[in-house]
Amino acid sequence: MAEAKHAEEGMRTHENVIFSCYGGFSNTGITSALACLEAVKELGLEKAAIGCLAALPLGIKPVIGKAAAAQRIVTVDGCPSECARKTVEQANLSLTTSIVLTRDIDMKKKPLHEDIGQGVRGVMEYISDDEVKRAKELIIKAISDGAN
Repeated sequence: MAEAKHAEEGMRTHENVIFSCYGGFSNTGITSALACLEAVKELGLEKAAIGCLAALPLGIKPVIGKAAAAQRIVTVDGCPSECARKTVEQANLSLTTSIVLTRDIDMKKKPLHEDIGQGVRGVMEYISDDEVKRAKELIIKAISDGAN
């Protein structure tokens, strides 16, 4: 059986790779994830894709190769911990833009565990459509500005 060819730096792939915080413990991580999905939906997969953040420290070659081959790498973090940015940097990938929602759209972080045991609300009740839209616009701007 032939070995599958992994993506390598310089090969054709998505123009931009977005690595996102998907932290489900707070509204900021979920907003980051939703905004990235909306940006990819609007831009199309040739223009942008969401990379697997967890694959980077594990050394998963296809993910690292696709990211290295992309023209730009954008990270989107919900909070100042900046887990996505730090993970990309530790993988020795060239980061183009770092977006942090608490900093860049002045989003307030709200933990989702506050209501546990007290009539838990649905997860989307913690999410603001306006914040998702503003975050999506920042992602698209980071990708579009890099294209010029």
